[in-house]
Amino acid sequence: MPASPNLLADHACLIVHGSDRPGIVAAVSAMITRIGGNIVAFDQYSDDPTGGAYFQRVVFHRPGFAADRPPIEAEITKALRDFDLEWSLTDQSVPKRMAILSSQQDHCLLDLLWRHRRGDLPVTIPMVISNHTTSAEDVRSFGVPFFHVPSVPGPDKSASEAKIVELLKGNVDFVVLARYMQILSGDFLAQLGVPVINIHHSFLPAFIGAEPYKKAKQRGVKLIGATSHYVTDDLDEGPIIEQDTVRVTHADSAAELARRGADVERQVLSRAVLWHAEDRVIRHGNHTIVF
Repeated sequence: MPASPNLLADHACLIVHGSDRPGIVAAVSAMITRIGGNIVAFDQYSDDPTGGAYFQRVVFHRPGFAADRPPIEAEITKALRDFDLEWSLTDQSVPKRMAILSSQQDHCLLDLLWRHRRGDLPVTIPMVISNHTTSAEDVRSFGVPFFHVPSVPGPDKSASEAKIVELLKGNVDFVVLARYMQILSGDFLAQLGVPVINIHHSFLPAFIGAEPYKKAKQRGVKLIGATSHYVTDDLDEGPIIEQDTVRVTHADSAAELARRGADVERQVLSRAVLWHAEDRVIRHGNHTIVF
């Protein structure tokens, strides 16, 4: 997978998924040829060639794509009408709008802002929202608006969630939880209506709650890691996008485990964000296909 993305003019990404059957590749390729396009990347996967689940990602170049998008979409509909497939089409010259939610731990937040400033992530960042103000000046130094929405004590978070939805609704294409230490309700996710990506250490469920690295040290773990996944109503059980691990030893202190764990969290989250922004991730039930 490419290390540094580019926003490419006159490039489109077509995602196709549904039931597998002969002729899908031929139909898509012929359609792209008919509209005057040229395929520059093609990935596909089938879990069973005899009627199983089929997934396809095609990037193609088509001069004047943005202006001619409606008739191109009509051609796609026509080409796939005899197949049991769903599809989506994105303009690869248009960056996705990514909002970030954070709390006091800033390692993932600042890493995403830094990668964005370097041009490593094909996104815009319209805002960062936090339930603390500790990172406000750092965020603003990147030229990104910062909003403070405190979390009220107690189980009822509806007031703060309503304020966050008010800020985000219609202004973002997806949201990243950069160590945002609040549980989001199902009502919040439904009202927001865009994908939400989370990052957490991979000690769950063995080391839940506070001080997971201290608990891991006490158990003598030999691997630490991180998991990035889509957020669903079921806490930390959404479709996994990316994971990674690093070996540790008995000589590593709890503080060293936490430091190395933070490094893995940054890497895993940035890869998940990049792949989502490049339309490389297809959700299928409670898992993902990542091209």
